Amino acid sequence: MNYGEMAVLVTGANRGLGAAFVSALIDLGARKIYAAARNPGSSQIPRVTPVPLDVTDHDQITALAERLPDVTMVINNAGIHRRASLFDHDVVDVVDTVTRTNLLGTLAVCAAFAPVIIANGGGVIVNVLSAGSWLAGPGNLAYATSKAAALSLTNNMRTELNPRGVQVAAIHAGFIDTDMMAAFPGPKLSPRAVADAALAEIGQGAQEVLIDDMSQKAKNASALPVAPLVK
Repeated sequence: MNYGEMAVLVTGANRGLGAAFVSALIDLGARKIYAAARNPGSSQIPRVTPVPLDVTDHDQITALAERLPDVTMVINNAGIHRRASLFDHDVVDVVDTVTRTNLLGTLAVCAAFAPVIIANGGGVIVNVLSAGSWLAGPGNLAYATSKAAALSLTNNMRTELNPRGVQVAAIHAGFIDTDMMAAFPGPKLSPRAVADAALAEIGQGAQEVLIDDMSQKAKNASALPVAPLVK
């Protein structure tokens, strides 16, 4: 892939991993970069155009797809994390909120921009997922559920879009040093290192990128038998 020929939309582009993708794409010489966020601010960087986008607003997404007919690559990075337990009184509301961004927001952007990419002769859709697509843990019910569903979405999209010339890539990583993981005290990945590694593999045609050992181990563990309950 020649990134110099790509017009790229990055969601959640104003900070963290999204901002790292924008920076990496600049260095790769992307022809045009649309940096989308709820509050995108302004940019004096050539080839970077800030655009307002709330991925839970389907009308706004549809309108944006009409405004950006040259897009050939989408990086669905926008996402949120909320702690949730089955025993929380508001667990359904929390899961609903997280799912509307992490799953339905991704779906809405893909549904709006896939026809644009196809009309431009094909291209790439990248969904930023997580090692959490396969992991379960205390407080992780909402986030893990949304990312597992987004993984299934990505796999199903691939069956429809690959024959139409669209590469559909899933990125999985463990803990990344972003605002979302600010409270996590352990080692974290550099957002720019994640963006660089992901774009390098995607540029070679990869449709699944396992950034770190945590992601690889999580995927491997998902194929193991479920242990029986020992009372």
